Amino acid sequence: MRYLTVFALVFFFFAEAKSSALDTLYATSIAIKEISNPKLEEISGMAFGKLNPGLIYVHTDSGGESAVYILDSLGKEFGKITLLGVENRDWEDMAVGPGADGQSYIYVGDIGDNLAQHAEITVFRIPEPKVILPDMEISPEQVTLIYPGGARDAETLLVDPITADLFILSKRDSVNTVYRLAAEDFGEGKATLEELGKLPFTSSTGGDISQDGSQILIKNYFAVYHWERKSGESISQALLRSPVKLPYIPEPQGEAISFQPDGEGYYTISEKRFNMIPVLYRYPAIR
Repeated sequence: MRYLTVFALVFFFFAEAKSSALDTLYATSIAIKEISNPKLEEISGMAFGKLNPGLIYVHTDSGGESAVYILDSLGKEFGKITLLGVENRDWEDMAVGPGADGQSYIYVGDIGDNLAQHAEITVFRIPEPKVILPDMEISPEQVTLIYPGGARDAETLLVDPITADLFILSKRDSVNTVYRLAAEDFGEGKATLEELGKLPFTSSTGGDISQDGSQILIKNYFAVYHWERKSGESISQALLRSPVKLPYIPEPQGEAISFQPDGEGYYTISEKRFNMIPVLYRYPAIR
């Protein structure tokens, strides 16, 4: 993430404004709630529950607790799940999706690497709880991942609800790269990611796949990109098509995004920057 010059940001904004068609089937943002808890000032990942569709799981950035916090769709806090025995080196995104066993999991990507100096990254997962308690603890499963071609910075983690494959998008290359981990390889403990291809933009900061697998979202600081996935298509086949842009009002440092469970809207939130309290936003579908 951090710290493009003002000139670069302005140039990037106008370059983004000229690319991709705009999809007008979603309305502009509705402010849901300010998130004023100091522990939640650095939210960098969010995902709606599958077993608990009215709840949103979030986590904070590097240096924060090794915990998944639980909010409802109106931003009210419900509790947290502490991940035992692991560190929040640089957690950057999360997803809710199946494993190869079909169980619903919460995945957390410790994938941030601003200087591209770490030879390995880690993805943790915990079973999505069926009963929500105010304070839960669990030891996560984890897989250590290696990029082909060397270290990368990344802030986007996706899980395909149809195949259970994991996808990670690089951030700092001029056109972002899509990598895949096959679902069955998570249990191996360590694996090399498969490079699938490039996207026509840079600085990806978050993404999500709708719970029915039919839509894909990827955002950067100035735009939200959207793909419709055809029946029988893989994620990589869908991403080969040009995306359309969805409505998005840039946030101070907007990194987190999630479809609501029915796919008829998406939520975003920023990390705290410039002393601006983060706000949970919803962009409803109008189709």
